Amino acid sequence: MRASRGRRTGLVLALVSACAFGGSGVAAKPLIEAGLGPLQVVWIRVAGAALLVLPVAWRHRSLARRRPALLAGFGLLGVAGVQVCYFAALSRIPVGVAVLVEYLGPPLLLCWMRFVGRRPVSRGAVAGVVLAVVGLSCVVEVWSGLRFDVAGLLAAGGAACCMVGYFLLADHGGSGADAADPVGVIAFGLLVGAVLLTVVAHPWDMDWAILSGPADLGGRRVPCVLLVAWLVLLATVVAYFTGVLSVRRLSPQVAGVVAYLEAVVATVLAWLLLGEHLAAPQIVGGVLVLTGAFIAQTAAPRRASPGPVAGGGRTAPDAQSHGMGVSNG
Repeated sequence: MRASRGRRTGLVLALVSACAFGGSGVAAKPLIEAGLGPLQVVWIRVAGAALLVLPVAWRHRSLARRRPALLAGFGLLGVAGVQVCYFAALSRIPVGVAVLVEYLGPPLLLCWMRFVGRRPVSRGAVAGVVLAVVGLSCVVEVWSGLRFDVAGLLAAGGAACCMVGYFLLADHGGSGADAADPVGVIAFGLLVGAVLLTVVAHPWDMDWAILSGPADLGGRRVPCVLLVAWLVLLATVVAYFTGVLSVRRLSPQVAGVVAYLEAVVATVLAWLLLGEHLAAPQIVGGVLVLTGAFIAQTAAPRRASPGPVAGGGRTAPDAQSHGMGVSNG
């Protein structure tokens, strides 16, 4: 009975995490269009979240001595890298497209494991990768000469690559005798990411007056402060930690499958709140990308599954907790 209750709780937490991560692009894009740069929006998101998780980092302060390389890598790729690339993509292409391209990360991870890590990958996993690539071709409408902004697509692809780095670090840090507590890794990852982003984002050059004004959210004027609160509290802090807690109650495979709802949530919210629309071939392509990523993850041998560290962004598939967003998100 307790196991069943714990599983239901984990499923609810995974759904909350996916929905929270899925809203990050919708909250960020109006801020970018109001005059803030993508790097500045990422810095606001990560720095705000880092301030909120300082007590958690202090509680796990021994990690800084035991696993400094893991924390630095996670902050660089799993937090800063995936966020910068994702939000740079948002400034040039629709939210749904950016998320879908970012979600090529899991298939890319399987390629890394097969050809670099020399781990076995099933035929089903390969089929999922092929299906995801075909779907991506539909999303970007390659027959139309890449009608979407190429730089935006490259930035989203960079987010996918950072997601791969996130998975590999999650796998490395979540196993062994000196396994790192995923909650502590997330807290320090946000702190490291905030420091790195401060160096490159130059927040002292930001027009802080923008935050006191409104932004356009699908034709509606919304206070920028409200969007920042959404981005920091819901799309980062709540998203990361509900993702971690869900993985502790579910298998990484189940949590990973639920996490793919992030792309669906992002696309639906962009349609409802930002007025963004996708053509029929792009909708079909999006379904193929998600289906291919789903097949690739569920077909992967359990030995290759990344350990339970929250992601990115995003709650990233299989290692969950993207974006990381990394996710992004």
